[in-house]
Amino acid sequence: MNTPSPHRRRWLSQLSLLILGAWLKPNIGFAKKPEAMEAIAKIVGSQTPRDGRVKLVIPPLVENGNLVVLKISVDSPMTAQDYVQAIHVIAEGNPLPNIFSAIFTPRSGTANITTRVRLSETQRVWAIAQMSDGSFWQGYADTLVAISACTESV
Repeated sequence: MNTPSPHRRRWLSQLSLLILGAWLKPNIGFAKKPEAMEAIAKIVGSQTPRDGRVKLVIPPLVENGNLVVLKISVDSPMTAQDYVQAIHVIAEGNPLPNIFSAIFTPRSGTANITTRVRLSETQRVWAIAQMSDGSFWQGYADTLVAISACTESV
């Protein structure tokens, strides 16, 4: 009798979670929610962030939203004249969308972050880079969360 390998079992369980998540939430839209738009507006003011330069990597399917690995990198020379001042991370579906901000200087060397965050639901996560010249750049990634992390108690 053929028993599935551990790799195949994991793949099948992730596939079943994806199908279950799509069935439970068939009309998932990734339009910016008002709370996320407010959080972004507080960061960028009257400016409009441009697409590009920011790469955000997050798993497309997350079994548990308590520990989600998030990687962000910004294309910047990190010189005294041209560097990333800050990276702001916004999770649209969390009760408090502004997850964190990381501050950089030219001495940081690179503008890369790898960390873990909590996500409450299937959502789009934004990374906004604030540059030394005053410009803002953005990147995003979508993820499907099977088990919520940020549940509100009554």
